[in-house]
Amino acid sequence: MNADKKNCVSTGQKKIKRIFSLFSRYGMLFLLVLVKFVLQYVMVNPEYELHRDEFLYLDQAFHPAAGYISVPPFTSWIAAIIQLLGGGLFWVRFFPALFGTLTVVMVWFLVEELKGGLPAKMLASVLLIFSPFSRLNILFHPNAFDILVWTIIFYTLVKFITSQNNKWLLMSGVICALAINNKYTVFFLIAGLLIGLLLSSQRKILTHRYFYYAAGICLLLILPNIIWQANNNLPVFHHMKALNESQLSHISHAEFLITQPRFLMFGVFPVLAAFWSFIFYKPFRQFRFIGITFLVVLTLFTLCRAKSYYALGLYPVLLAFGSVYAERMIGKGRVVVFSLLGGLSMGAFLFLGPYIMPYHSPKYIAENQEFYNKMGLLDWEDGSQRQLPQDFANMTGWKELAAKTREAYNQIPDKEKQSTLLFCDNYGLAGAINYYNRDKVPEAYSLSTDYIFWIPHYPVILNIIWIGPEPDSTTLNLFRSVHLKGKIENKYADEYGTRIYLLSQPKTDVTPVFYKMIEEKKKAMDIF
Repeated sequence: MNADKKNCVSTGQKKIKRIFSLFSRYGMLFLLVLVKFVLQYVMVNPEYELHRDEFLYLDQAFHPAAGYISVPPFTSWIAAIIQLLGGGLFWVRFFPALFGTLTVVMVWFLVEELKGGLPAKMLASVLLIFSPFSRLNILFHPNAFDILVWTIIFYTLVKFITSQNNKWLLMSGVICALAINNKYTVFFLIAGLLIGLLLSSQRKILTHRYFYYAAGICLLLILPNIIWQANNNLPVFHHMKALNESQLSHISHAEFLITQPRFLMFGVFPVLAAFWSFIFYKPFRQFRFIGITFLVVLTLFTLCRAKSYYALGLYPVLLAFGSVYAERMIGKGRVVVFSLLGGLSMGAFLFLGPYIMPYHSPKYIAENQEFYNKMGLLDWEDGSQRQLPQDFANMTGWKELAAKTREAYNQIPDKEKQSTLLFCDNYGLAGAINYYNRDKVPEAYSLSTDYIFWIPHYPVILNIIWIGPEPDSTTLNLFRSVHLKGKIENKYADEYGTRIYLLSQPKTDVTPVFYKMIEEKKKAMDIF
């Protein structure tokens, strides 16, 4: 009996010691995770709503498919989880915050794998948290997860090199598949990695049989999306063409490169240290392929006039390597130097964060343009300059739109409501109406992006609630009654002035006319 008691006490003591050991090892990481999560919420002014793109991705949860015109299917999987959790604002913002936090965790583990100490872990994490990276972690877009999976891909390769355990190569194949199912820009990373491995001492990985097992796993996991793209005449190319014409053509090669250091702020020093270590620090020479990958991917993005944030997934791994190298080179003075660098980064973010994040109200920004202008935050992707940063303007006016659309719909006689179509000029309008009015009005549709696939077949269309600019004369001539029911009056909204029309009393059967227009649009997009 006494022996059993001693064993129980001994087991309990071991568990307590294990808990204390984990806390001492990861307690600071837990604190940083908490700071990261809180930061993502407190830096968003409650006056802002969801972003126009978020409405589209949330709508995808109600239209499950192996692919979409706008993005691969991963975002729709997360959207489905958000809907299961209630679909509220908290959960919409939870997942990008989670992905940003997990990126910090992966950087911590990467530093740990490189035998870095607590100062290096803290430096890399702080530089990542208190940086413009945080701006991407407030929006439910593919970008937050994109940065995370790029970081994990680098981590799996580092783990394979240091352990020679084949499971890490297989894991890299799984992560690559997730990355491709999230955003196609990861193909730039894959191309860079293949070239980086080929031009470095790690080219032997390309002859490893488990490398091809990993490639096979990746291909198998992305096969549904490949089949979907093939069955729909590769709409990804139509989307890329439209993106290039509307946005990327306005970005210069130099602009892409010039904006890169802005995302890093004081993190530029560890990044430069990482490159130095790949060349001159013997223990890190085996990882030179990472530096080569960076240069290749940056070159490809520059040539393609990519958006500046496309390259952000390259930096977390460099912050980890640079921090570990600096820790070893500086020696005893590392705590002072790292504290100074981390403090400067935090100070700079506390000063700049309220400007690069939607912290200030739209009214405040409109009345204090000078600093925003100097930072280039008022330059939009179409080459114009407005009173609010583009993302912020895309986060206002939606509730007003939904309420006025609902009011217009409720004026329609009950017997005609099932024959009423809500049709919008663009996906942002349709998505916002669906998000705020779900189960209150019929689903809204548009001819833009994925909505063109989702338009159901109405047996008869008696009324159209048209949301957008004034309909063309051809459309107006189909109806006897055309009434303006309202418009977005929020002067800070990107959709300021967008109108809501009720088209009723058709002169002829508008149903075949409407569906003919849809088919013509699909043909123009080469989508069947």
